[in-house]
Amino acid sequence: MRKKLSFKERFELVSRNLQEIISKEELKKLLNSKKQPVVYWGTAPTGKPHIGYMLPALKIADLLKAGFHVKILLADLHAALDNTPWDVLEYRYNYYSKAIPEMIKAIGVDVKELEFIKGSDFQLKPEYTRDILNLASLVSVHDANKSASEVIKIVKNPKLSGLIYPLMQVIDEEYLKVDAQLGGIDQRKIMVLARENLSKLNYLPRIELMNPLIPGLIGEKMSASNDKSKIDLLDNREIVKNKLNKAECISGNPKNGLMTFLKYVIMTIKKDKNEKFIIKRAKVYGGDLEYENYKEIEKDFINKKLHPQDLKNAVADEISNLLDKIDKGELKKLAEKAY
Repeated sequence: MRKKLSFKERFELVSRNLQEIISKEELKKLLNSKKQPVVYWGTAPTGKPHIGYMLPALKIADLLKAGFHVKILLADLHAALDNTPWDVLEYRYNYYSKAIPEMIKAIGVDVKELEFIKGSDFQLKPEYTRDILNLASLVSVHDANKSASEVIKIVKNPKLSGLIYPLMQVIDEEYLKVDAQLGGIDQRKIMVLARENLSKLNYLPRIELMNPLIPGLIGEKMSASNDKSKIDLLDNREIVKNKLNKAECISGNPKNGLMTFLKYVIMTIKKDKNEKFIIKRAKVYGGDLEYENYKEIEKDFINKKLHPQDLKNAVADEISNLLDKIDKGELKKLAEKAY
């Protein structure tokens, strides 16, 4: 039986590794006043979920451990508005709804309080449409465009759907009946748009929890549409190792996707399991290295006591160990139809 967490432990679990919370005081009040708060994390089923999804999966795991009920919005209509073909939406919904629980279980957390919701199940209802139109009369084109600028794909001739997308995300908070929303820091402008406008519709503003972003392996945002920038959940050990061998990792410079993933995902899991991060090296190169926290790793890397190739090999092993815990059989079958 899991021990009951104190208020301080719950707050630390919810807030750790977040880049921003709007606002901390509201979060503290929520944890003090509600036994089981409700939070949602939304994702549009577009490209295949990749190892970068482990960051929100880990935060979802934290929220589950802190006593939250977590709703996962699989925003199929958002995916369509972001140029995903309508005829594959159902297949991609099926893939995501299988992949996300597998990632959380791989971390070692019970998914009993995880609930999946398909966007089109409530976003096509008349009352939802009425609220979208009402909000559209309150939000300027400039503000809608600005809020979506870091989320929607940038093209030369943008579609009108790019302006509808953020309005839907604002209204989703109310229709999902949640206390808080979890998202990446790239969604900050949409979250602020929600904070500023929900009250105009006589709805309460929600708490906004924002994860940092993990850069891609080639130095950009990790993207489901760029195979070179990410590691797929179905990649085997050889593929993982080959991709990490090509990853951007300049000796002495910790600003890259590999180090960010190590900091926010691998070392967080290691800390929770009271395990050390071990880098295996031949005795001729000094033998194995053991680290208890990320700061020690970064210090040695900056001082060039830790070679990029040794780091890549160790991170490749840790990622493969995580992926080995995922049931890939059904995922492979679902992927064939979805992608």
